[in-house]
Amino acid sequence: MRNQFDGSALWAACRVGMACEYLSLEVLERWIVIGFLLCHSCLGSTQSCLDLWRAALRGSLYIALVRDEVLSIHKVAEEAFSSIKGYGKRIADIKECKEHAVANSGQLHRGRRHFLRNAVREMETILANEPGLLGPKAVYVFMALSFCRDEVTWLCRHSEHVSKSKYPEEFTDSYLAELLFLMEKLRRLVRRHQNILQRYHVQYLSHFDAQVLSNIIQDLTVCPEEESVIMSSFVNSLSSLTIKQVEEKKKFEFSGLRLDWFRLQAYTSVSKAPLQLRENHDIAKVMNLIVFHTKMLDSVEDLMVETSDLSIFCFYVRLLEKLFASTMEEPSMLRYAIAFPLLCADFSHASHPLCPEEYPHLQSCALGLCNNFLEEMAKQACTCILDASAEQRNLSEQLLPKHCAATISKARNKRTQKASSKKGEPERDKPGAESHRKDRSLVTNLDKLHLTLTEICWSLNNVTSFAVFEHTVTPAEYLSSQLETRLGRSLVRLAKPNPSSPELARPSEALAGVQAYTTFLVSLMHRIGLDTGRLLRNVLLQQTQPLDASGEQTLTTLYTNWYLESLLRQASMGSIVLSPSMQTFVSIPKEGEQTFSAEEFSDVSEMRALAELLGPYGMKFLSDNLMWHITSQMVELKKLVTENMDVLVQIRSNFYQPEQMAALLPRLTAAENVLKRMTIIGEILWFRSLAQEGLQEVFTNHCPFLMGPIECLKEFVDPDMDIKVTLSIFELATAAGVPCDIDPALVSAVSSLKKDSSSTEEDYKAACLLLVFVAVSLPLLATDPSSVYTTEIDGFINNIHCLAKAIIQVSAALFTIYNKNIETHLKEFLMLASVSLLQLGQEPDRLKTKNRESISLLMHLLVEESSFLTTDMLETCFPYVLLRNAYREISRSSALSRLPTH
Repeated sequence: MRNQFDGSALWAACRVGMACEYLSLEVLERWIVIGFLLCHSCLGSTQSCLDLWRAALRGSLYIALVRDEVLSIHKVAEEAFSSIKGYGKRIADIKECKEHAVANSGQLHRGRRHFLRNAVREMETILANEPGLLGPKAVYVFMALSFCRDEVTWLCRHSEHVSKSKYPEEFTDSYLAELLFLMEKLRRLVRRHQNILQRYHVQYLSHFDAQVLSNIIQDLTVCPEEESVIMSSFVNSLSSLTIKQVEEKKKFEFSGLRLDWFRLQAYTSVSKAPLQLRENHDIAKVMNLIVFHTKMLDSVEDLMVETSDLSIFCFYVRLLEKLFASTMEEPSMLRYAIAFPLLCADFSHASHPLCPEEYPHLQSCALGLCNNFLEEMAKQACTCILDASAEQRNLSEQLLPKHCAATISKARNKRTQKASSKKGEPERDKPGAESHRKDRSLVTNLDKLHLTLTEICWSLNNVTSFAVFEHTVTPAEYLSSQLETRLGRSLVRLAKPNPSSPELARPSEALAGVQAYTTFLVSLMHRIGLDTGRLLRNVLLQQTQPLDASGEQTLTTLYTNWYLESLLRQASMGSIVLSPSMQTFVSIPKEGEQTFSAEEFSDVSEMRALAELLGPYGMKFLSDNLMWHITSQMVELKKLVTENMDVLVQIRSNFYQPEQMAALLPRLTAAENVLKRMTIIGEILWFRSLAQEGLQEVFTNHCPFLMGPIECLKEFVDPDMDIKVTLSIFELATAAGVPCDIDPALVSAVSSLKKDSSSTEEDYKAACLLLVFVAVSLPLLATDPSSVYTTEIDGFINNIHCLAKAIIQVSAALFTIYNKNIETHLKEFLMLASVSLLQLGQEPDRLKTKNRESISLLMHLLVEESSFLTTDMLETCFPYVLLRNAYREISRSSALSRLPTH
C-alpha cells in the first residue's frame, strides 16, 4: 500500500477488482478455511488451493464466526480430517501450520500493526496537506482502513483466547491507540472532504467511465435486446451527470444502477446465454470500477462502515478497558487516548445482528464505557493540572515576605562577623534558581507534568463533540467538571493543609496560593482548551458560599468558623486584646498556654486579604454569622434587663439624686454580666468593622466605578429621610464595606428578637433600660485590675474599650427599630454614665476607685465613636479637665513602667 500510494501522482487508482482491494483479509481467511473444510478434495489435486489453505492456517489460530464466537481452525480441521482415510498428510500439514502460527503469527501481526501505523500516519499527513488527492487515491484510503480493522480484530480474537504463550507481549499492544486514532482521522478526513470526492468522481463517471463503457458496448458482436437496454441505461445515467449537481448539493442515488448490474450478471452467467460474461471480461472490469465510483457519490459512509467498523469491541469490553488502561500508562500514547471514547460511537451502527432486547444493553454499555474513558482522561489531566499548580504555588510561596527574614539576617551577620576558618552553612537556593539550567536535557517534575498535560489535553480537545447513540458527548466538559470539583478542594487545602488540625493558614498566604493557582490556570488556557475565566469564576464564586456544589466546606465557612471560634472566643476570654491604634487584635500569651499570634490574622493587610479571598458574598456570610452571635448576646441581655426592670425604672427616674441611686445600685444583679456581654458585642463589632474596612479597600480597587456612586448616594442621606430608604442605602453601602451611622445588618439582627407576645412599647422600654443598666454598671470596672488603659495598645487589657462601639451601634440599631431619636437617647446615656463615674470621686474605698482615671477615658471613647455625640455635649455633663488629668496620669504611669529597674 505504501509503495502504491504516491502523493505526487494524480493518476487515478484503476484496479481490476476494486471491491476486492479493500475486502477484509479476515473474510478471505474465513472463506478459505471453511470453504476447504467443505471442499477438501481440492487440497490434494490443486497446488494453488493447498498453498492458499496452508497460508490461512499459518496466519491465525482463530477465526471469527459471529460476534465473539470464534473457531479454533487447527483443532476443527484436524478433527474433521482425522475421520477421513488418506488425509494423514493433511493432518501433518495442519500440525506444522499450527506450530508455525503459534511461533510466528503474533510477531507477524505485531509487525503488520507497526507497519500500518507508520504507513497510515504518512498517508493521513499527505492527504491532510493535499486533500485533492482523495479523489484519485480514494481506494487506498479504504484499503488502509480495511487492513487496520483486520489487525485490530485479529488482536481482539487472539488476546482473548490465547491463554498461554512464550511471548505474551505479542498478543497485547499498548500502542494500539495510535492505530485506532489514525483510522478515525482518515474517516474524519473523508467526511470533511466528501465534496472533493464527489466532484472528482462525478466527472470521472460522466467523462471517462461512460465513454469506455459505450465503446465496449459498441464492440460487442452479440448483445440481446434486454441486455442492451440495461447497458444503454448505464451509459445514459452516467453521461447525464454534471458537476453542477455537486455544487447544488443534490443527493445522489445509484442503488438502482448497481441492482441492474447484478441483474445483468445473472443474465449473462447462466448457461446458453447469448452474451456470456466470462467471455467479455472488459464489461466486468469497467462495471466493477463504475460501481466503486458510484459508491463515492452516494455510499461513502456505508463503505467506511464496511471497511472500518470496530463495533466488535462491544463484545470485548474487558479487552477494551485493558487496552485503554495500558494506553494511559504509556506517555507517548496519551495523545491518542481519545480513540477509545470515539470507538464507543461505532457501537451505534454495529454491523452485527442484534435482538431488540440487546439494543438498550448495548446503548448503556457504550455510554458507560465512553463516560468511564473520558472521566479517567479528565481525572489524569486534572491531577496533572493540580500537581503543576501546587508546584507553582510552592515556587510562589518562596517569594512571601516571611521567607526573606533568614536571608536578611544572614547578610547582616556576614557583614558584622569576622572571617573564620570554619566552613559556613551551605548557601540556600534563592527563589528562581530552578529556572537556571545548564543542560536542557535535565527534566524537572514540572516539565514532566507539562508534557503529560499537553498530551492529554491535545487528545481531549481533538474533537469538539461526537454522538454515542442519541447522546452528544463533549470531551472538554469532562475536564471542566473534574477541574471545577477538585480545584475547589485544592483551594480549601491551601487554607487548611492539615484536615485534622484546627489551624488555618493566614488569609494573605491562602490568597497568594489562590493567585498562584489562578495565574497558572490562565496561562494554560491555550493548552487545555477551556474557558478558564468561566471555570475560575465558578470555582471562586462557590468558595464565597457556605457550601460548594458538592456540599463540602468552602474557604468562607472555614475562615468564618475559625475567626468566631478561635479569635473572637479567645478575645472574650482575655487572651486577645483589640489594639485600635494598630487596627488589629493582639495576642497576650499566658504562661503554659499555646496560642496563635492574633495580629498575624487580623491586621489591615490580613483583613484586606480576607476580603479578597471571600469576596462580598463571603464577607456577608461572615457578617451574618457575627450578627447571629450578637443576637444570642442580646437575648441574654434582655433577660437580665427583665429580671432587674423594677430597679432600673427607679434608677432612671432618680439618677439626679445621688443618695437614692446609691441605695438602689446594690439591688442590681448580674451587672458585671451585662458589661461582659456588651464587651463581647463590642469585640464582634470591632472585628466586623476591620473586615468591612478591608472589603472597602478591595471593592475600591476592583470596582471604583461602583464605589463612587455608592459613596455619593450615602452622602445624600439626612435625618428627615424615610427610615426604610435610609436603611436600603446603608445596606448597599455596607455591602461595599462603607461604614454607616446605622448598621443595617445589626438592625435586621435585633429586629428578629422581637416576639409576637411582647408589645413595641415594652421592647422600647427594655432598650432604654438596657442603656441605664450599662451606664450605672460602669463604675464596677474600676475595681477590675485589668481595667488599665495602656498606651502601647491604645486600649484596655480586658477589652472594655470595645464597650464604646457596642453602646453606640446597639443604641443606633435599637432606636432605629422603634423609630426614636438616637441622639436624644445617647445624650441620656452620656449623662447617666457621667453621673455614675463622677460618684467614684466620692467613694472612700480606694480599691473601688483604683482605675478611676482609666475608666474615665471611656467617656471620650464614646464621643469619638459616635457621629451623634460631640465633645461639647460631653463637656456639659463630664468636665474635660478630668479627661485631661486622666490622660496625663496614664501617660506618666506608662512611662514609669517602661523605665529599667535596678
